[in-house]
Amino acid sequence: MIPVISFLIIIFSLLLIKAADMVIVAGRRIAQEAHIATYSVAAIILALGTSLPELFVGITSALEGSPNLAFGVVLGSNISNVALIGGISALMVGKVFVRDYVKSDVWISLFAGTLPLFLALDKSISRVDGLILLMVYFAYTTGFFKRRFEEVGKKQAEEKFVYRFVREFKTIESIKAKEFGRLFLGLALLLFSADMLVRFSSQLASLANIPVFLIGLFVLAIGTSLPEFAFSIRSLEDHEPSMFFGNILGSTIANSTLIIGLTTLISPLEITGFNEYVTGVVAFFVIFLTFWFFIKSKHRLDRWEAGVLLILYFIFVVVEVL
Repeated sequence: MIPVISFLIIIFSLLLIKAADMVIVAGRRIAQEAHIATYSVAAIILALGTSLPELFVGITSALEGSPNLAFGVVLGSNISNVALIGGISALMVGKVFVRDYVKSDVWISLFAGTLPLFLALDKSISRVDGLILLMVYFAYTTGFFKRRFEEVGKKQAEEKFVYRFVREFKTIESIKAKEFGRLFLGLALLLFSADMLVRFSSQLASLANIPVFLIGLFVLAIGTSLPEFAFSIRSLEDHEPSMFFGNILGSTIANSTLIIGLTTLISPLEITGFNEYVTGVVAFFVIFLTFWFFIKSKHRLDRWEAGVLLILYFIFVVVEVL
């Protein structure tokens, strides 16, 4: 049974990578046609698209009365996005240069990633806490779109705000329908393949008698992070580091605010396995602050620094499992 499930996991992982590639290509072309900054697209639209697996796990687990699974997936995904996905991607491609505005968004990502951990200090996240997280996510997305509104305003200062907004985005109508078709087909395939991957990963973890939180923290977190991995590799190969950082940071923000917020609105979270939770929190802080130090010191992420991030992740795995 285990070999069959393992084979199916490989198949759906390949489908995930192909689906993510379709989303990336279509998203980039839509952004170019609509004159939207590529970093904004990566951080909001595409990062949310690659976070669909985590979103599905969160909603499903909440409906089934097991929100701890979703919390494990989110915490594990945030750690793997920076250390595992970011580390492997940078290690394969080489030096990744950082622009100044990315560094400011690191702090936004750290705040968003920390907020649900702070709210969970009483070993629970209530529906009110979930609403707070959702408001933070909407504030984040509004802030990005406000930058675009300000750019439009410089061109047409005498016009009304709503008219400027509508007229600026009319350029989207000129995009060929096939690009939208590719985008939605890619998202559909991404969601379907991620769904299958999560199901089979859960079965595999259950056969190994792994606790629910650890299933989310490792097995499902890595599985649902495959879209981020495909996106990161493709972005760096295309020499677009802004897309790479935008996806990692945007995914962390979406996971910590939007997904946890929606999950706890459906089913409030009572944390079990508090020791494993604390270990995960410490790992998130250490890895994220190390990542921030690397990109701040020399305005780039080198191969040896990516190697350090990977070592920190494997140390986290060993400590958590033992």
